[in-house]
Amino acid sequence: MPQDFSPIQGQREATLWINNASKADEGLYTCVCTWNHDDRSCNSSGSTELIHREPSVYYAIILSPTNTTRFADEGDEIQLKCSFFCGINVRRLCPVTWYINGNPATDMDLDGYTQTVDRVIEPSKKTVDTAVLTISKVSAPHFHTEFKCVGEGLTEAKSVVLTLKRRQSIVPSAVAGVCVLLVCVFVAALVKCFAVDLALLVRPYIPSTRRTQDSRLYDAYVVYQSQAMDPHTENDLSRFITKILPSVLENKCGYRLFIHGRDDIPGQDRLETVEDCMKQSRRLIVILTPGSDQSPPSGQTSVVGGFDWQVGLHHALLQSEMSVILIQLGATGPLGYSHLPLGLQHLIRQSAPLRWREGSRSSRFWKRVRYLMPARPAGTYEPSASEP
Repeated sequence: MPQDFSPIQGQREATLWINNASKADEGLYTCVCTWNHDDRSCNSSGSTELIHREPSVYYAIILSPTNTTRFADEGDEIQLKCSFFCGINVRRLCPVTWYINGNPATDMDLDGYTQTVDRVIEPSKKTVDTAVLTISKVSAPHFHTEFKCVGEGLTEAKSVVLTLKRRQSIVPSAVAGVCVLLVCVFVAALVKCFAVDLALLVRPYIPSTRRTQDSRLYDAYVVYQSQAMDPHTENDLSRFITKILPSVLENKCGYRLFIHGRDDIPGQDRLETVEDCMKQSRRLIVILTPGSDQSPPSGQTSVVGGFDWQVGLHHALLQSEMSVILIQLGATGPLGYSHLPLGLQHLIRQSAPLRWREGSRSSRFWKRVRYLMPARPAGTYEPSASEP
């Protein structure tokens, strides 16, 4: 009879067969025998329990360690975990252990090592055995030791070798990064400070892409104020225009300048000469002098220069045909640049004037002027095949 002590009908044989046993067949089965002794009826019984178990599925997979390298610092306490998935609904043991230089940790009587083994059966009947090897204090020899995680399944064994590495300090990397940053800043500052010198140094070796296209006669048209100046300023302007500027840009650098009052031919129409020569010039050099001590009328600017100023500003601002080089002689004066035409004030706001001071021909001022001038003087350009 089963666990509820209800007789099983028709079962009087010595052996009870249960075919295709299932969960419903679980229970305590009791065999009852009846026999006579001295005209007395006696009973004897024996019981056995039937437990239905689900089939087992075996695997051999190492879940951890997933990496072959573990970083550590000397003096740290670390734990190395060896997790082995040996199957689903597994009842047998799945041996899992750490091997240290080929020797099982369970067989080693060494100070500093401790191994614990644990089994976890998840609700899905997934069975995972884990061996945790604890190193109480990492020392230098541990970085040359082979740690092997080994798990043994029903039909095969799996293993993974793990080694320890010293954790790299961020100090050398930080120092290297700071050094690289400082070098970059230094190089950037150096390039910025000597950009003009570098440009002038490599300029002769850079081929010009417009060698046969720019046929203009002059490298620069020089305009300057010729009215309302004190004798000292007028003398400085005259010396700069007639001696200093030509001696550097023309005699030393080979540029061609058109300076009004020096290069115009007597008898020619002045307006026509200015227009033609301005079109034949690649730069416009504007010489600025200190302003007057008297303020211009409210809402107005004083008239500076003449027709050549107007033509030059027209080409530079409206037609964008010429680059402008602004040169300031001496101080700007109490009014600054407020006495200048609005168009010229606009150019000054875009690019600060170069201030000329008495000095050698290789001064910073002349290097900047040469940098703003064309890369090749007009006299070095070869005419194109279409030109006579």
